Amino acid sequence: MQSQKKTQRVVTFGEIMGRVNAQGNLTFRQSLPGCVDVTFAGAEANVAASLSLLGREASFVTALPKHTIADACIDTLRGIGVDTRHILRVTEGRLGLYFVETGANQRSSKVVYDRDYASIGVTSGDRYDWNAIFEGATWFHTSGITPAVSRIAADSTLLALKKAKEAGLTVSCDLNFRNKLWKWDPPRPARELAKAVMTKLLPYVDILIGNEEDASDVLGIEAGKTNVEAGKLDIERYPDVARQIATHFPQLQKIAFTLRESISASHNNWGAMLYDTKSDTAYFSPMQENLYTPYQIHHIVDRIGGGDSFSGGLVFALTDEELGENDGTVIDFATAASCLCHSIQGDFNYVTKEDIVSLMKGNASGRVKR
Repeated sequence: MQSQKKTQRVVTFGEIMGRVNAQGNLTFRQSLPGCVDVTFAGAEANVAASLSLLGREASFVTALPKHTIADACIDTLRGIGVDTRHILRVTEGRLGLYFVETGANQRSSKVVYDRDYASIGVTSGDRYDWNAIFEGATWFHTSGITPAVSRIAADSTLLALKKAKEAGLTVSCDLNFRNKLWKWDPPRPARELAKAVMTKLLPYVDILIGNEEDASDVLGIEAGKTNVEAGKLDIERYPDVARQIATHFPQLQKIAFTLRESISASHNNWGAMLYDTKSDTAYFSPMQENLYTPYQIHHIVDRIGGGDSFSGGLVFALTDEELGENDGTVIDFATAASCLCHSIQGDFNYVTKEDIVSLMKGNASGRVKR
């Protein structure tokens, strides 16, 4: 009798907020008073959404206040199949908000946070039933955004990581440095606080995810001649950056970097690298004729959530029986998934596995499918 393979179920933990967006490419000075678009989003919620939309069992854990707007937030997650049973409803705190102006051409997009005293930031980690949360789960994902929210949220993240490892889960973490958030230990500078906290969390992580800036901002490891502000990346240095990170955190199995070259707010080149620590091998994506050739995204609809869609695609591929057999295929899938997310309004990546595989095979023309 063949043994039955364990169903892959991913748990994510973090803050979800209301996203308030000026319509189109308007600024808020043009929009208010007037109409804005409101959705719900947050790094770990976005990952859970991506996974659920791709067909993976995904549970999202957070704390939310007891009111009708939070009800609507939970309904949104349930509507796309995310398990919300372990979301705590509390009397303390509030639903955080963030405000977005979508840039165009040489005008950058702008984000304004209003998330102080969010419920997840004032809810102690021991109020979550981690044993029940992780029962039957195989993977846990969080990010560096959650511990940046507050000291309590940082302690909750550490507790969650410890409980996940005790339960035998694979753990992934996106560094996700946000300079505006790391302010709960004044007058300590944001980067110094982030490094101090994240170096306590990372020993519990198996799969580390970051972007072209995170290694420098959080860990102090530079990628050669990379100049993010100028949209220039020193691609050849990223395997060495990954090796240095693995030296500091030897339990890491894989390290992934998204590689974004920002030509303008409307035009980005997009790719990624996956480094396997055991074999000391780096895989870049996308590749053409054995050369790294990033996707050229000439008309970005919405780039916010692009990194989270990469994390979702990466976790999905690594937990997929077929895709997960080859690291090159894994990074191709994650990169293509996040490329497509740039064509979708809002943080959630409403694409299918078939859409992603089609792009991986080179179907990038955007022709109408009938």
